[in-house]
Amino acid sequence: MQLTFLGTSSMVPTKERNQIAVFLSYGSEGILFDCGEGTQRQFKIAGISLTKVTKILISHWHGDHVLGLPGLIQTLSSMDYNGKLEIYGPIGTKKRMESMFEAFVFDKKIDLAVNEVKSGIFFENNEFQLGAHHLEHGIEILGYRFIEKDNRKVDMKKVKKLGIPEGPLIGKLQQGNAVEYSGKKIMPDDVTYIEKGKVVAYITDTLLCDNCHKIAENADLLICEATYSSKLVDKSEEYGHMTAKQAGQLANKSNAKQLVLIHFSARYKNTQELEEDARNVFDNTICANDFMKIGL
Repeated sequence: MQLTFLGTSSMVPTKERNQIAVFLSYGSEGILFDCGEGTQRQFKIAGISLTKVTKILISHWHGDHVLGLPGLIQTLSSMDYNGKLEIYGPIGTKKRMESMFEAFVFDKKIDLAVNEVKSGIFFENNEFQLGAHHLEHGIEILGYRFIEKDNRKVDMKKVKKLGIPEGPLIGKLQQGNAVEYSGKKIMPDDVTYIEKGKVVAYITDTLLCDNCHKIAENADLLICEATYSSKLVDKSEEYGHMTAKQAGQLANKSNAKQLVLIHFSARYKNTQELEEDARNVFDNTICANDFMKIGL
């Protein structure tokens, strides 16, 4: 699993920071959280093919989170994108997508599936789940949670000690099935162990609320907005945003392992003040830069 921060600014981009977009690569899946203006160009600079995108999770329909959608979809259509692009967003997403296709002329459309999301798990396969909860920003808005399923891993030292040959027997043990070898029944727990799945939480453009804690709970990586420092808490509340300090408090209370701050106001020439603001309450904090990568 690898995350690439394609855009880390808030409403107004800067010379160093594009509007918001975060890409999670996991096996054959490419999950894009939000799609600010210029996101397709950020993909090119990062060296990631747009065809890697399989799902787009829209937090809300303020322009700085979705203005990159028309260009991204248009480019995918020119690249003969063969998959079905799944777009998820809050109530109203289907109507807004329809309006987008009315506003722009696309020479060729790709296969799209547009889904409106309510609270809870909205996607699941054998490898992971995607969940969402409503946040508070004055419009329909969602925070997202990527939940990797636990994996059973084979302890090859124990396998070799028992003399089990490589092949289908090991595969069955990894699937959680007992096998017989040399007249002895071998249980999965004898030679395997469970590796806990990772959790990635994504929260942006919201007041600190109860659902923030539901999204962030026990996250291995909490990606959270820090539009302002705590010096501007009144301004933050007025515009429905969290401060860096509040993001740190959220990470601390939710038992997150690491906090990555994003969605910075253009007023900050650097993010040192914001990082220190969060670190005062949660030490394992960093501020994201455009094109920063994190592996889990």
